[in-house]
Amino acid sequence: MLKNSLTLRQAELVVAVLSDVLGNGSTLDRAYARQFAEVRLAPTEQANIAFVTGDLMRRLNLYTLLAGVSMDEAAVAGWSLICVWHQFYNLPLPPCPAASLFNLKSYESRKATARNLPALWDGCPEWLDALGEEQLGESWAAERRALTQHPKRFLRVNTLKCDQNALTQRLLDERVNVRPVSGIANALEVLNDAALFRTDSFQEGWFEQQDAGSQQIAEFLDVQPGMRVIDACAGAGGKTLHLAALMHGKGRLLALDVEQWKLDNLKQRARRAGAHNIETRLISSSKTIKRLKESADRLLLDVPCSGLGVLKRNPDAKWRDAAERLPILMALQADILSRYSKMVKPGGELVYATCSILPCENQDQVAKFLEAHQGEFSLVRERVISPAQSGFDGFYMALIRREAAPAAAMSHCASTDIDNPDLVQPDLEGTTEHTEPQTEEASIE
Repeated sequence: MLKNSLTLRQAELVVAVLSDVLGNGSTLDRAYARQFAEVRLAPTEQANIAFVTGDLMRRLNLYTLLAGVSMDEAAVAGWSLICVWHQFYNLPLPPCPAASLFNLKSYESRKATARNLPALWDGCPEWLDALGEEQLGESWAAERRALTQHPKRFLRVNTLKCDQNALTQRLLDERVNVRPVSGIANALEVLNDAALFRTDSFQEGWFEQQDAGSQQIAEFLDVQPGMRVIDACAGAGGKTLHLAALMHGKGRLLALDVEQWKLDNLKQRARRAGAHNIETRLISSSKTIKRLKESADRLLLDVPCSGLGVLKRNPDAKWRDAAERLPILMALQADILSRYSKMVKPGGELVYATCSILPCENQDQVAKFLEAHQGEFSLVRERVISPAQSGFDGFYMALIRREAAPAAAMSHCASTDIDNPDLVQPDLEGTTEHTEPQTEEASIE
């Protein structure tokens, strides 16, 4: 929490970011990158700007009500939003023209009204509140409140280059304060506003920024050195890099995605991390799935989803078209799980994962898949990471085993090659996925 008001320059940058996100449709991390690239800021200044902007986005409907403006006007009401935010946290209003127009009596009246509307107070749009109650029942209120909290920063120790003790000491020398995360191997929580990506330890690949909940997904797949592993929805590769570390850099790890820029980003990250067993392939048609049939010991399906488990980190998502896109995403999830599961060898295992906490995207999808593939696949275990219970982002993961085929059937299986360069999958462009931000401005948020 800020102890002092924003400076005028900081407030101007908050207004610029809000305008970019709400007026131009930019994602929050890209808006930070655009605005921060034009000025030189100390890490503490970046942290202050991201803290205020993030809180405004997490409870945008509340702050627009307190400012007496509509949601449609939010993109051009940045200064009014900043003023009500300062008043809300009992900080002096910043020096700006909107401060002279601020009406404390009207503000207090609107605040009294908002206190009687729990969903509004938690910054939850009506469609999401209705969906959350339908899907999660009595537990929704706690999850809703948890998703309004400022996200913590977590690191994953890159065990290809160091161990937790060595990284902790090196970060301390670089003025980054961290502490271990109980129950999660090689996870560290960052305790100050240090510029992580300016450190030598980051530049030399000693760590990746990754939420502590997200770090549990690769572990769930139980990969071993020497295996053939496919990350079929790799994105920029945060979980791919974790898989490579868990494999001790041994074996073959194939990362697939439909967007070349993400794979290019992954290649750079893999070089920095020393993850030399990763191969990247751009997906261009559906032939890849057939050609990779029964080729993987392990398969990760971190499928496109609503992203409703990571709203405190990506709060702009709930003010977009997530309600309309959810049925489309659910159909895509079912399709990916049904067809991509064929890449797993008999006796192999896959993890179906999302960054959502909705059963309709998680347990229900797995249950329908298992019902349609009785005798061929079975559920080993599943886990839900609750933001309310853990303090992390929200995730779901299910470990599914493909049963060993009878000997006669095995003799007729087509030979496959994980190294085949013609790799494909359905077009996922435009769907929602969760990737850990890899720019300093995004990391603060």
